[in-house]
Amino acid sequence: MGGFGSAPSMLPPVAADPFAAARERGDGRLRWTFQHIGDLVPTARIGHGTVAGPELPFTDYRPDRLRVVLPSGGTASVAQVMDLTDTNGWTVLHDDPRTGPSVLVERYVPEMTPATPHLLMSVTKSVAGIVAGALAGRGLLHLEAPVTYYVPALMASGYNGATVRHLLDMRSGVRFREDYLDPSADVNVIEQAFGWVPRRSPDVPATLREFLLRLRQEGPHGGPFLYRSCESDVLGWVLEAATGARFADLAADLVWSRIGARHDANIGVDAEGSAMCDGGMSATLSDLARFGLMLLRGGTSLTGAEVVPGWWMQDTLLGGPDSAEAFAASPGDNRMPGGFYRNQFWIPDVRRPVLLGLGIHGQMLYVNLRARVVAVKLSSWPVPQDAYRLFSTVAAFDAIAAHVSP
Repeated sequence: MGGFGSAPSMLPPVAADPFAAARERGDGRLRWTFQHIGDLVPTARIGHGTVAGPELPFTDYRPDRLRVVLPSGGTASVAQVMDLTDTNGWTVLHDDPRTGPSVLVERYVPEMTPATPHLLMSVTKSVAGIVAGALAGRGLLHLEAPVTYYVPALMASGYNGATVRHLLDMRSGVRFREDYLDPSADVNVIEQAFGWVPRRSPDVPATLREFLLRLRQEGPHGGPFLYRSCESDVLGWVLEAATGARFADLAADLVWSRIGARHDANIGVDAEGSAMCDGGMSATLSDLARFGLMLLRGGTSLTGAEVVPGWWMQDTLLGGPDSAEAFAASPGDNRMPGGFYRNQFWIPDVRRPVLLGLGIHGQMLYVNLRARVVAVKLSSWPVPQDAYRLFSTVAAFDAIAAHVSP
């Protein structure tokens, strides 16, 4: 659902007191909710397969006192950053070229365990992007094909004329407002259509797809990047139409059962069974790290299974001919100068090989290919977006990556 995306395109200014919001934490309900989505709303199971992946060895590594340069220019320790950014669980893996992968850190709040699924918010989009890559690698999805080739019903919507590539890179010309704090914004109306919050008007569509069909075009397809959670939901629709399978089954067969996951994941579904590909997936901390390890290894999991072809990962890291220009031309304030968005991932700086999957309220997948480090942080920020918390977390993971792989 759009309200569970991550849109750094509208990040607030950095506060003078960067962690002021940490003193405004609620009563824990948000933290509990993010760990119990399957108890609250309908979900579909994303199975991890019949054989669990191998356990990874733990390394005695303690980065708590490692200093982090904050966005303000000041410093804090890794422990302080994690404590003051409402962390529910975080982990760091290092895939040493000589000895293989190991777990450097894996920590949880007391009420969360290694088997607890946690809402990933818009990191779900990155999983959907990998499902698309797997299908493209099999010749079942054509990236330059119009979306209407797969879903003819979209001819009546603003997506008429858009391609699969436009969805993957969020470059359609469809009008969609991603303002989480405005109840009337599209990102909040799509929540109502999906059924995750009460409908505030009888005019609100009753299903996700009905909502998507009502969207209209306001600019040319293939123009500047603009973060639109609806693109991921249309992508999910296309993936299902291209295969005749439900998204949860595609994610299980093509991704989750191949990465060495040790637990099932799940994804929210609406009244028609349509998956919330923009932010409805829940998974365990360590399984998301194994997903990141597959990305680090160029699309091949720790079990040796190819999830996506190497060319897909190269395309994601390098972007298209005008990805950086489209990102720079975005009307949003993306706070990542020199970066771009490709295949449902953020690349914060074209000069260094780092991939990010981001979700509001502090969900993060960090993959540093040069340092061979994967990090995951699952959180419950009291506000959807916080520029300082986001980039402080990236800085903390950067510091760890530099420390273990100088």
